[in-house]
Amino acid sequence: MERGVKASLLFFLTMLSTKNLETGIDKIPSYWVFQHYLNLTEKLTGQNIKIKSVFNPAEKTPSFALYVDKSVMQYKFKDFSTGENGDKINLVMSLFNLDFFNAVQKIITDYNKCIVKGNVSFTNLKPEEKWKIDFVKTRSWNKRDAAFWLSFNIGSILLEEYNIKPLHHYTMVKEVDNNFETIKFEKPTMYGYFNNNNELIKIYQPYSKKQKFYNALDYLQGLDQLKYEHDYLVICSSLKDALCLKSFNYKLEVIAPASENSMIKPYLINNLKSKYKKIITLFDNDKAGKKAITKYTDVYGINGFTLPMCKDISDAMKEHGFDKVRAILKPLLKETLNK
Repeated sequence: MERGVKASLLFFLTMLSTKNLETGIDKIPSYWVFQHYLNLTEKLTGQNIKIKSVFNPAEKTPSFALYVDKSVMQYKFKDFSTGENGDKINLVMSLFNLDFFNAVQKIITDYNKCIVKGNVSFTNLKPEEKWKIDFVKTRSWNKRDAAFWLSFNIGSILLEEYNIKPLHHYTMVKEVDNNFETIKFEKPTMYGYFNNNNELIKIYQPYSKKQKFYNALDYLQGLDQLKYEHDYLVICSSLKDALCLKSFNYKLEVIAPASENSMIKPYLINNLKSKYKKIITLFDNDKAGKKAITKYTDVYGINGFTLPMCKDISDAMKEHGFDKVRAILKPLLKETLNK
């Protein structure tokens, strides 16, 4: 009986690992696999090509065909001299005499090594138009992270609740002249915002001089965390500002759109209005923030306010501290909620 349970458990774990590997392998382009393991000098751009057989070294006339299976938009191969044929996984199984599981594992490992080294530059069958986030790797929290977030009065409990994680690195891809270029970014202080499905929403690079935020997903930040326990909801200009406000422990809940320029959809606003007694906005004390406040008032009848002491509440917390911000925030919040 015990042996049967162990066997069943082993089978389950093997199937689970295989499923995870298959999910990973789906993200690796077939053209990369063929170019990498066949050492092709000609880049695959969707065309059919023939080379000498890799399974029959004595062959003089090229009989190894690479072609695009248009039903799945993936490269496949057929060796007319040996009869070998299949997809990217079949190729690696045959080349290295591996079973399915180990072939998939090898492809994923080799691909990730190339990504990390920044060596991946290849053609995609469906060219991309701009840089896109391709891969993120998280890391453990450290003292530097704790000091950064605590300067805004945001502690580990809020960070965990809202799925904010420190990043070790991330990669971005872009199509250039029908080729994919990959760039790796690694900085000591950067963070990923994730939803409850562990999908990346945004990358935050607080010390970047070029771009502090990269949006990966059009998502209403904080929506997953709403408990609908209080009468009031505050729409903030950013998730960091929302968590600053949340740290005061007022009886309210918070959300943040992707940016102040990104209006929350009408159906979501209507749904939220049915659950809260009052919704207001707290946006940046600048031209863009004031414009957004006016727009929410005109379109949705939602009033808003700004903090006069700084651009936003997180800057105010860092520059003036908890007590001073609270002294100014509390009456403004009360006044706006009573309008």
